[in-house]
Amino acid sequence: MLVSVVAVGKPGPLGPVILDYEARAARYWKFGVAQVPSARGKTAAEVVRREGRALRRRLRPGLVRVALTRSGRPWSSRELADWLGRLATGSEAGVHFLIGGAFGLADDLRGTCRHRLSLSSLTLPRDLARLVLAEQLYRAGTLLRNEPYHKGTE
Repeated sequence: MLVSVVAVGKPGPLGPVILDYEARAARYWKFGVAQVPSARGKTAAEVVRREGRALRRRLRPGLVRVALTRSGRPWSSRELADWLGRLATGSEAGVHFLIGGAFGLADDLRGTCRHRLSLSSLTLPRDLARLVLAEQLYRAGTLLRNEPYHKGTE
């Protein structure tokens, strides 16, 4: 099953750590990352619209879409792992996790997502969101294989 992160912007100072966790996640999933450049515009709405168009061009048909958004539903590490496990054994080809830019995801793009996931009720910079997601995808793989990385009680 393909697990894909589709994000606005290249990693900044957290880049090496993000890439490390994405490489770790790739041990457990067919893993891919697609990045689109941050857009420029006179208004936030214009930036979001441009980034939304660029993100849409990187999406593969038939994959479940999950929008990362502060207003989404929080999942525990175990819930994410179990959901990915069900997805992997089901009929779905994979999943796209969408990470927007400084102004978030376009409403129409967010509307095409089956799920909205909140990593925190805090607003996270996109690099930090990408890092947390990559670590959680790695953790999900270890949980599903009963490997000793996860120390939580859930």
